[in-house]
Amino acid sequence: MLVLIFGAISGSAFAVKQAMPRRAHHRHLRWLHWHPMFKPSHESLLLQNAEIDRLDLPRIQDETELEALKADGSLVQIIPGEALRIERSLDPTRRYCRPWTLDFVNDLSRAYYRRFHQQIQLNSAVRTVKVQRKLRRHNRNAAPAEGDTASSHLAGVTVDLQRRGLNKEQVRWMQHYLFYMKSVGLVEPEEERRHWCFHIMVSGRYSEWRGTQSIFPIERPDEDTPQAPAPTQTEVALGGGSK
Repeated sequence: MLVLIFGAISGSAFAVKQAMPRRAHHRHLRWLHWHPMFKPSHESLLLQNAEIDRLDLPRIQDETELEALKADGSLVQIIPGEALRIERSLDPTRRYCRPWTLDFVNDLSRAYYRRFHQQIQLNSAVRTVKVQRKLRRHNRNAAPAEGDTASSHLAGVTVDLQRRGLNKEQVRWMQHYLFYMKSVGLVEPEEERRHWCFHIMVSGRYSEWRGTQSIFPIERPDEDTPQAPAPTQTEVALGGGSK
């Protein structure tokens, strides 16, 4: 009997020893597949908040302030279409953003659709301080609701676009698109691993820049490493065209 019990215990211990390396191996593989061009950082949060301060935008405290900004046109509704879908769980009252952020989302989603004939998904847009505090209780990686590193979602200038489910070519296309926009000072992006999304703060300069552009985005499919454009460049060497 003692032999049988000892054998059973030994077998269980062996099974545990075998399982643990397997889980560690899977975690290692997940990390191998995570190659962000735009890693979240303290510096990035500071840059996002600096732009909000430059624009003198309020951090929206609650639903009352949110509805007031909608009513006076400071926040505009994000409407899904052929090139853009919205995460079903996103509260309809928070499917809003600043007008220039909406221009950016529409421009990017249309360029993405022309390239891949697929929609890009919007997962998050404007938030209130109240919502951000609640999010922080469930997600320790979420940005604070106050301070110099507060979430830029609170000003309505930021959206999260789905990264999960994109293939390597699609991720690379998004990274190149955002690299160019960042290099000319129009966005501050991060790639969030927990939710596998592109967190993108859009500068208030986007609308002015957009008004100077007369060339549709063109495709650079063979460029593995994007290069920063010359200061006088007006062509948008990002993506688009047809697949």
